[in-house]
Amino acid sequence: MTTKIKGRVWKYGDDVNTDVIFPGKYTYTVSDPAEMAQYALEDLDLNFAAQVQPGDVIIAGKNWGNGSSREQAVTCLKQAGVGAIVAKSFARIYSRNCINGALPAIPCAGAVDAIQHGEVIEIDLAAGSLVCAAGIFTFPPFPPNVMTIIAAGGLIEYTRQKLAERNAHG
Repeated sequence: MTTKIKGRVWKYGDDVNTDVIFPGKYTYTVSDPAEMAQYALEDLDLNFAAQVQPGDVIIAGKNWGNGSSREQAVTCLKQAGVGAIVAKSFARIYSRNCINGALPAIPCAGAVDAIQHGEVIEIDLAAGSLVCAAGIFTFPPFPPNVMTIIAAGGLIEYTRQKLAERNAHG
């Protein structure tokens, strides 16, 4: 996995909950991850799912991902191509779901107000840096164990790899 992400910014505000990220009305009817992407942020931004491009970055205010703990709120964004989410703060369970789903959730409050919707930014996960038109912002780099899970494609893939390694060595 590359530790660098470059993409266009989609900027949203505070308290965007999981029901807005992935509308609850689809929770029990849509199970295919690719189909989930079609409904990403449907109740917040009708253009998002149709226009998001691989590597694009969501910039958000405080408490991104609050509400229910549904994994679909991470899966739909990852499947839509989102490379990372940068926010002033994340709901605790959502942040953990991002690790499990291999979607970097970066707390970097100082950068949020400086970044403009539509600009292209660069993030280096290993260095803990974010470069935007307003300058360079830093955040704590992810610990090695989290980077390993993200690089594996999420917790399920990481676990599969570890089990395969263990079984291969008997």
